[in-house]
Parts: sequence; structure tokens; C-alpha cells
Amino acid sequence: MEQTEQKGMSIASLVLGIVGLVLFCFWYISIPLAILAIIFGIIGKNKGGKGMAIAGLVLGIITVVIVVGLVLIGLLFADAVINEMNTW
Repeated sequence: MEQTEQKGMSIASLVLGIVGLVLFCFWYISIPLAILAIIFGIIGKNKGGKGMAIAGLVLGIITVVIVVGLVLIGLLFADAVINEMNTW
């Protein structure tokens, strides 16, 4: 039973990491999926399921970095546009 649970957490982490990365354009979906992938990856790694758990953990971290970076770039761009419009 415990072996199945280890694989379950690892598989869940990997699937959530992949889906979160694929849907990175929809930040309101990808961030929760990435956070869950990170949590399940840590749990799966600590219980002994290494490969898929680490892959899910890495994908979750990459997704968070990409989404946060894109949101910051978008905010900086919006601020620059607003500042440029105010100088007219």
C-alpha cells in the first residue's frame, strides 16, 4: 500500500507540474497547480519516490519562476505605458 502511495504522490507532482507549465499563460490556473506540484514533489521525494517527484518539483518551480517573471514584466510594461501617457 505504501509503495502505491509513494508513486501516487510522485505521479501527481509530475502531472501537475506538466499541466501548470503548459498552461503558464493562465496564471490563475498555473500558480495553484505549480504550488501543488511542489508540495506533492516534496512529499513524494521524502517518502522515497525519487524520479517523478523531483521532475514534478522542478517543473513546479520553473512554472512559478516563469509566471512571476511574466507578471512582473507585464506590470513594468503597463507602468511605462501609463507614465508615457501622462507626459502627453
